[in-house]
Amino acid sequence: MQAQIIFTGDELLMGEVLNTHAQYLGRELAAMGIEVLLHTTVGDNRALLRAVLQNAWDRSDLLIITGGLGPTTDDLTKETVADFLQLDLVPDKPTLQGLEKFLARRGIAMVESMKKQALVPRGARVLPNPVGTAPGLLIEKDDKIVVLLPGPPRELQAVFAGAVKERLKFVAGKGTVMHSQVYKLTGLGESQVQDRLADIDGRDNPVISYVAMPGEVHVRVSARAASGKAAKDMVDALARRVEKRLAKYIFSTGDEELKEIVGVLLADRGMTVSLAESCTGGYIMKLLTDVAGSSRYLAGGVVAYSNEIKTSQLGVPRETIDRYGAVSEQTARLMAEGVRRAVGSTLGIGVTGIAGPDGGTPEKPVGLVYIALAGREKTVCRGYRFPGQRAGVRAGAANAALHMLRQYLTCNRN
Repeated sequence: MQAQIIFTGDELLMGEVLNTHAQYLGRELAAMGIEVLLHTTVGDNRALLRAVLQNAWDRSDLLIITGGLGPTTDDLTKETVADFLQLDLVPDKPTLQGLEKFLARRGIAMVESMKKQALVPRGARVLPNPVGTAPGLLIEKDDKIVVLLPGPPRELQAVFAGAVKERLKFVAGKGTVMHSQVYKLTGLGESQVQDRLADIDGRDNPVISYVAMPGEVHVRVSARAASGKAAKDMVDALARRVEKRLAKYIFSTGDEELKEIVGVLLADRGMTVSLAESCTGGYIMKLLTDVAGSSRYLAGGVVAYSNEIKTSQLGVPRETIDRYGAVSEQTARLMAEGVRRAVGSTLGIGVTGIAGPDGGTPEKPVGLVYIALAGREKTVCRGYRFPGQRAGVRAGAANAALHMLRQYLTCNRN
């Protein structure tokens, strides 16, 4: 099944509202094997929306339209779709009753314009909206499905996760089916990942695609076929080759985040970690504490941004900093050992680097970061060169530190 998503609203075109619907619906449909052919955003204009509907109708099995279902004069979606499909708008008594009860619970008086939300295209299936007043709608006509969803993100997700998702499960295998496998990596830039896969054919079907973000690269292997099994077989054959090339840098093949994976490993092994952060400024601590229950394994840490804190709080000798520099393998090692000793944790991590945009030299350029991990028996340290601006360097360093921790915990189970 192939789909097109149409987002409506002047606020989207003018950038007043961030379009989070694209990410949510894209992920949900991909997980069901439904290929999204196109995203289109159109303002509150009946003629333009009708033209977009005509183009989408000619190419897609599934049309999902968001927004424009409310009571105001600029809410045109339902009326335009009904006119396009040549369906009368008729009052739906259960919807009107539900609307009256919803408003009564909140002490809001029903006005005539609100009743507009209870008009539905004849034959449409009304999709309950448990968190708002405008219900969704599902229309099936000429072997195609049209889904209308409310605009507010919380309402859209509630409606889609209910009746829409359940209905699409029964028709997702119709026509072309898409299957994907995603690998989440850290420690390599996008161009480095592509270089490692340069001789692997992944430009048609199946196809290899890349998404770069601060500190991570996601590699997606996707295929289209007449059945889910055929698409999966095509993906599996190529994905095995991709995984073999990138195994050292892969931290997840699903929805798990690196901070969650590390937390589970630490908790399972009964180990604790402490952090000494310079250029990351507490960012690694922030990532770990984003996860509920992190107090079980996160002992504490120090943001040692100045050299004085490195010496007074972490015990890094001034002579070491003077000889090798604050950004050096020697300093990173002593930071990791110092925070582990001071906090009394099983493991200690030390991070020092040059995040930019200033401060770099030919010998120590912007993006250079040293990350050390101190354990009971030894300390290991790696130097990295992270591309991008300040935010990218900091995110890359934080992810690399967590990845180093993940690798250590995976290899050391005791």
